[in-house]
Amino acid sequence: MTTAVQPSADHPAGPPSGTGPGPSAGAVLLAALRGNLRQYGMIIALAAIVVLFQIWTGNALLLPNNVSNIVQQNSYILILAMGMMIVIVAGHIDLSVGSLAAFTGAVAAVLMVQQHLHWLPALLLCLLIGAAAGAWQGFWIAYVGIPSFIVTLAGMLLFRGATQIVLAGQSLSPFPGPFQDLAQGFLPEAGPYTRYHNPTLLIGLLVVAGLLLRERRDRRRRAAHSLEVLPRSLWLAKCAAITAAVAVFTLTLASYHGVPVVLLIMCALLLGLGFVMRDAVVGRHVYALGGNRAAARLSGVRDGRVTFLVFVTMGVLAALAGCVYAARLNAGTPQAGINFELEAIAAAFIGGASMSGGVGTVFGAVTGALVLGVLNNGMSLVGIGTDHQQVIKGLVLLAAVGFDVWNKRRTGT
Repeated sequence: MTTAVQPSADHPAGPPSGTGPGPSAGAVLLAALRGNLRQYGMIIALAAIVVLFQIWTGNALLLPNNVSNIVQQNSYILILAMGMMIVIVAGHIDLSVGSLAAFTGAVAAVLMVQQHLHWLPALLLCLLIGAAAGAWQGFWIAYVGIPSFIVTLAGMLLFRGATQIVLAGQSLSPFPGPFQDLAQGFLPEAGPYTRYHNPTLLIGLLVVAGLLLRERRDRRRRAAHSLEVLPRSLWLAKCAAITAAVAVFTLTLASYHGVPVVLLIMCALLLGLGFVMRDAVVGRHVYALGGNRAAARLSGVRDGRVTFLVFVTMGVLAALAGCVYAARLNAGTPQAGINFELEAIAAAFIGGASMSGGVGTVFGAVTGALVLGVLNNGMSLVGIGTDHQQVIKGLVLLAAVGFDVWNKRRTGT
């Protein structure tokens, strides 16, 4: 997976390389951790939670079938969290994603179960409905000037009611097999018998190669601009850690049924949205608007157009999440999507988003969603009731936001 770095870089400042003896490896590592505390904090917290529940559950958390379950059970929240992070970075909020996900799932059920439409055009039609819903809300926010909280609150009621109307208060099922595979399927096996899922091993190798090439390119680019880089020994240790993490995850999946289809979808979204937010002009404009709207306007950023695109993107992602959730349930139900918006918002803030906008990464949103997902799965495995689970997740959210406030005061931002 890629690590998206926001343009308002909080990389550690340091003297140009090659201008003297330079700091020690430990000092560089400490400076890097301090400078990227917000970004690395949740990764360290996620690792600590995994270790805690791995021990607490008697090694059940990281069993291959349970790892696949964690990915598939939380796929819709991961998709929503990526979109919600972009909305929050732009300085807005979207309370309608849960209702919109339920509505598109209901439309998918009507199209495929009642109208017997092929699953592929039905899916594309649902994504178009999501884009239209996002455009509807984006118009009122971007061009009329109504606050996003009000517009999406109205959207939450509107799409929830529309879901009830479309389904007439009843669930519709079953979906065609290929549509169910969106949430429940795995990449088909290929090649000779090796005790592992061959395509998954191949994907793992490609991911490792891609990440190492990106690390090498970033290191050369920073050195070419006389920016601080990790000492070679620490950089090699970092590459070894990345390789080991991807290898363990790949072998875990390959020893079960392989890569879930929904994981491929999420990786494509992570790469695409991460690239747009990090390297594309529109992504930088989103950060500029969230960081300082007035200054961004004076700099020529088209406020209305960027905001409109942000909500169209969120609408498409909400529709995709709704279809994935319906495929997992194998039914379109009126109760789908309840509290999805709250979980997506929580994942974004746990992953490093700032209430004031302008700060956050797509990768951070995925990390925050995984924190919630592993907490849910781990607490269920050890038998903690849903009431206590809500309390613990609330405390985790409060701690994450409190940490962000403390970090901002520490750095004076």
